[in-house]
This record gives sequence, structure tokens and C-alpha cells, in this order.
Amino acid sequence: MTTVHTPTPTAPSRGAGVALMSGSALSNQSGAAIGSLAFDIITPAGVVAVRQWLAAVLLLALTRPRLRELTRAQWRLVIALAAVFAVINLALYSAIDHIGLGLAVTLEFLGPLAVALAGSRRRTDLGCALLAATGVAVLMRPQPTTDYLGMGLALLAAVCWACYILLNRALGRSLPGAQGTATACGLSGLVFVPIGIAVLVTHPPTAPALACAITAGVLSSAVPFLCDALALRHVPAPLFAIFMSLNPVLAATTGMLILDQHLDAAQWASIAAIVTANATTILTRR
Repeated sequence: MTTVHTPTPTAPSRGAGVALMSGSALSNQSGAAIGSLAFDIITPAGVVAVRQWLAAVLLLALTRPRLRELTRAQWRLVIALAAVFAVINLALYSAIDHIGLGLAVTLEFLGPLAVALAGSRRRTDLGCALLAATGVAVLMRPQPTTDYLGMGLALLAAVCWACYILLNRALGRSLPGAQGTATACGLSGLVFVPIGIAVLVTHPPTAPALACAITAGVLSSAVPFLCDALALRHVPAPLFAIFMSLNPVLAATTGMLILDQHLDAAQWASIAAIVTANATTILTRR
């Protein structure tokens, strides 16, 4: 049995990966906040449809994937990633509508954390998992205002994000550039054609609502998809997953600044616990 060794990324390569991931996180959360401003007019499904269409057009135009050259194995990965794109965006935006940007993204982040900790037997990682679980328990503790539907949608998005990391990594090894990501995004856009038309007909959009949805498409779809696909060629999947711990903090801050969504002390402590768990994991890994 032959063992395949993956080359270790060099320092400049890791630096490029970190820069790409930082830009992806900031763009993603800003776009989600702006897109949520249109929820009252065209609903979360309408915003997701518009952003998926725009992202598909931009990514396909930029990458021009050679669809006829894809193998069956590559098509299976592309179709699986397209399904993940469709579900994760709708689940997350619906969760944001229920529980706010900061909490939705914090729960969604459990997906990347699970990827990072999967299979680890280190005591440090076990402690980090327990710390993150404590933070989640505090966030989901029963209260008169607890929205379990919103939390469930955020957890569904978490599962999808874990799948997104693994599938994007596999496509990165199989296809050059961002061809796989662009093709999957295009298929996801097609899925949302009937959904988007139905929503926009029943909820006529205004110019400001469309502008918010289009901005979300650029900032939360096109830019992160490209950055993530390229970053995963410079850094290993666990490092990518751990670095994204920046997202809950950015989401909570963005929600406060743009959407006037303020969290209480216990919620901030929960976010800090989850971020600390991820930071500890990456700092103690070789």
C-alpha cells in the first residue's frame, strides 16, 4: 500500500492563505448583515436566490470551467457541493432572521470546529470541545425568548459548513483553480430559479431590497467562495477550519454596528468560549 504525502505549505504560502481567509471572513459577514436588511421585503429565501444567481454568474464568468472534461467522480463532488451551497445559505439566512447574525454564525461555526477536532485524541482538544459545548449550552439554554427553530436552522448550516470544507478541499485537489466551486455554485443557482421566481412574484422587490440582496451576493458568495477555494490550496483543512473562528466575533460586531443587534453578557461569554476553544486548538497543534 503506497502512502501519499501532502507537501507542507511554506511560510509565504501560509501567509497568502491567512490573508485570503481574513478577507473572506470580513466580506462574508458584512454581506450577510446587508442582505438581512431586505428580509422584510423579499424574505430570506428571496435574498438567497438573488445572491446565488449573482454569485453563479460571476464565478462562472471568472473561471469558465470546462464542464465536458469533468469525470464522473468530479461531477459527484460538484453536485454534492451544489446541494451544500443551496442548503447552507437558506438555513443560515433563515436562522439570522430568527436569532440574529451573531448567534446564527456562532452556532454555524460548530461545523468547522467539528472538522478540526474530528479524530483527535489529544486531551487538549477534548478540553476545547467541552469548552465549546459549554458555550453552546449557554446560548441554547431555555428562556422565554429562546428561538429553537432559529437555533436548529443554524445547526443545520453548521453541518453544511463542515461538508463544504471537506468537499471544497477534495475539489481543490481534483480540479485547477476554482472550477469546481464555480460549477457547484452554478448548479445551486439553477436550483433557486423556481424558488426565487415564486418568492419575488409573491413578494415584489423594491430597489433598495434588490440592492441589498445583490450586495450580499457579491460580498457573501462570490468573494468568499473564491477566497476559500484558493486559501484551501495554501493551508490544510484543519487550519482553515480553526482560523474561521474569527467569524463569530465579526458577525456579532457587524450585527451590532449595522443591524443594531446587541448581545447580553452571557451570549458574548459563549462566543468567547467557542473562539477560545478554536484558538487553543490551533496554538497547541504542530
